Amino acid sequence: MSRLANLSHAVAIMFVVIIGAGGTQAIETNAKQAIVIEFDTGAILYEKASDTVMYPASMTKIMTAYLLFERLKNGSLSLEDTFRVSERAWRKGGSKMFVKVGDRVAVEDLIRGIIVQSGNDATIVVAEGIAGSEAAFAELMTEKARALGMSQTTFRNASGWPDPEHVTSARDLATLAERTIRDFPEHYHYYSELSFEYNKIKQGNRNPLLYKSIGADGLKTGHTEASGYGLTASAKRNGRRIVVVMNGMSSVKARAAEGERMIDWAFRTWGNYALFKGGESILEAPVWLGDAETVPIVIKDSLVVTIPRKSRQKLKVAVHYEEPIPAPIAAGAPIATLVVSAPDMKKIEIPLVAGANVGQLGPIGRLGEAMRYLVWGGKF
Repeated sequence: MSRLANLSHAVAIMFVVIIGAGGTQAIETNAKQAIVIEFDTGAILYEKASDTVMYPASMTKIMTAYLLFERLKNGSLSLEDTFRVSERAWRKGGSKMFVKVGDRVAVEDLIRGIIVQSGNDATIVVAEGIAGSEAAFAELMTEKARALGMSQTTFRNASGWPDPEHVTSARDLATLAERTIRDFPEHYHYYSELSFEYNKIKQGNRNPLLYKSIGADGLKTGHTEASGYGLTASAKRNGRRIVVVMNGMSSVKARAAEGERMIDWAFRTWGNYALFKGGESILEAPVWLGDAETVPIVIKDSLVVTIPRKSRQKLKVAVHYEEPIPAPIAAGAPIATLVVSAPDMKKIEIPLVAGANVGQLGPIGRLGEAMRYLVWGGKF
């Protein structure tokens, strides 16, 4: 028969589950596109037109830096290596690092020029230094975007300079931010630097959230007339990290206010709750015609619940399986399903597996069990 094992809240708090937002979103933003993600679990806490194609403006530079970091990590570049400044790079308009034609600029200075100063000139120096031309570098950027799963993204330049074919989505930029943080922890600190001076010109970081006491430590702003004001940001508090992407806002002031508000909302409204550890036994299930009377039901991977704080006390956990489980049973074979539900979230179902091998009884043992079942109606 089918068995459903319910667990009380006191026990359920030990389970491990990834849960995404599924209920009514209790906040709204004036950004045209937005997404808020819990970094550790990947739970989407809020989204608005998150897959709509949009212009990334200078948030493009996160990918330019990503390709630099990748080459630093694999050893094909070092922070001390230098790239020559072309006239094309020197002439580039918009935000600038103020490099000079013919100079050779260290990679580390270029990283700061791109991230802190948002220098369009610095991106071209890097693009030409790595790929020979900005167009060739843009192809590498798009190729990397596809490898990272950024399906809505196409790059046509290294800076985010307006181009009708230079597009992305809020979800794609969130993916890029998450991968930057995970893949290059040794270089992520550049995104939190507040200022950088080059050629005796000191400029402050354009990310407004870095100047607020909200745990922000990256990443990048962007603005063009076509894109509006955008922000890809991350903040960390008490071990939790939130990633926010917003675009299409009307002003610098709106960008700063909305970014801070969404981060505060995410930390205040949502919580992460560690439940079972990977490999932990949830319960013992009865076995039919086996050389053991029970088999442990095990969850394979440690997971974390991300749910609205107000829903924590209403978290429900159940284990579904057919009882008794017929032998033979192979360790690791799926034998049950963990079902987790709470208000304002999608129901989650996670396969559970056998924690041990259970052999089948021999002919005499099976006959004895069959007789017992006929006489007593089963031994369970």
